[in-house]
Amino acid sequence: MNSSVIEQFMPLFAPKTVAVVGASTKGTALPNVFIRRIREFGYEGAIYPIHPTAAEIDGLPAYKSLGETPQPVDYAYIAIAAAQVPPLLTAANGRVRFAQVISSGFGEVDEGKELQEQLVTAARAGGMRLLGPNCLGIYTPRGRITFAETGPKEVGNVGIISQSGGLGTDIIRRGFNRGLKFSGLITVGNCADISPTDMIEFYLADPQTRVIGMYIETARDGRRLFETLREARASKPVVVLKGGRTRQGLAAAASHTGSLAGDERVWVALAKQTGCVMVDTLDQFIDTLLVFQTLEPRPRQPTTRIVLFGNGGGASVLATDFFARLGLDVSPFGQPTVDALAAMRLPPGTSITNPVDCPVGTLQQDDGRVAEKILDAIYERGSPDALVMHLNLSAFVGRTKNEVLDNLVQAALRVQEHHPGKAHFVLVLRSDGEPRLEERRREFRARAVALGIPVYDEMSNAGSALAAFQAHERFRHSRSL
Repeated sequence: MNSSVIEQFMPLFAPKTVAVVGASTKGTALPNVFIRRIREFGYEGAIYPIHPTAAEIDGLPAYKSLGETPQPVDYAYIAIAAAQVPPLLTAANGRVRFAQVISSGFGEVDEGKELQEQLVTAARAGGMRLLGPNCLGIYTPRGRITFAETGPKEVGNVGIISQSGGLGTDIIRRGFNRGLKFSGLITVGNCADISPTDMIEFYLADPQTRVIGMYIETARDGRRLFETLREARASKPVVVLKGGRTRQGLAAAASHTGSLAGDERVWVALAKQTGCVMVDTLDQFIDTLLVFQTLEPRPRQPTTRIVLFGNGGGASVLATDFFARLGLDVSPFGQPTVDALAAMRLPPGTSITNPVDCPVGTLQQDDGRVAEKILDAIYERGSPDALVMHLNLSAFVGRTKNEVLDNLVQAALRVQEHHPGKAHFVLVLRSDGEPRLEERRREFRARAVALGIPVYDEMSNAGSALAAFQAHERFRHSRSL
């Protein structure tokens, strides 16, 4: 573990003192909202509002400059006019570790490039590292700091770097709804000083972080990023959502953060040589992070052979095609497995060849506990690398006892315990969008994720995540030979 990078950046993720610049006495400005938000999130450290004339803001004593606070500042949250920021940083007199600048009007527009250079010079003169400008800031459950309105307070294992503040908010909100729990999320904006590579180095060293996700438009220190990822040898999964991969996207990135994003072929090559996983959409990004959060990669046995088990024959056929195109093998069972399943004399309409298709009438036998016998036979004789259980909720909710769904998942968990390390387990909960089903799915997802089960909305989501998981395992296996 690189202790120096941990020591350098941990005050950003767990600051003991926070300064807030730009809050008003009326209590309506964005920095006032930030003060209320971190208090509600449970921040217990000192908060120092900075204001040229006010004696008090939001019930807290105010100070005229960053150089006059009672204690040195670990993290300064700054939202004032761009031209006012450089002199503010210079006046810190070495008493601020990290300054995060929300303000725009710097390197993302032509007329602000010189001002951004002045900003960096002022930060160095003030003895601090600079986050941004043009970024929303940090979300860190372990530090009880958040720029987002909602997000889990529980400290998790997913570390995120986002060059977009808005997308960072989406990742927190959507990720929370899908079961992600974060070790931290940091938005880097224009990257005038602190870069995505700095944050990659921190997360690689950070024992709390197990999987790293990055939304990036450009890397000004591309060579350093490549070498950092190459030297890591995929010791932790790194999932990359790259913006600006087309000609039109390049133009959008340039206007967004002043970035020149580079040739897509460079990023494809980087992924192949470093083992990071490239994804195309925000949904794929979250789905892939979720599979790494909940499942432990097995490089010596890459996830290839998949068993599909659930209700919905057509969905199984489509999923078999989709999985096959991704390099995931859903091939029929051998005779010993078929014989073991046939001996159970399951009701008519049950297919036992892989995919294993069971009508609801089959799955509700013994209030869903029949699944344990089926899964036990599959694990003993079918040798799956992963089992995907898919349940069409519309066939259960309101038509079967409430405990049937619970028993189905509990059966899967017990089989996992009986056959430890034999196969990964993934759950797909399908819904037609009816409000009652959606509510049930949310409840069930939360319960399953708490048990360490990744839950997906469709078979295709699960397939793409497992393919990414397999790619990571294969890369690590190739490097161990």
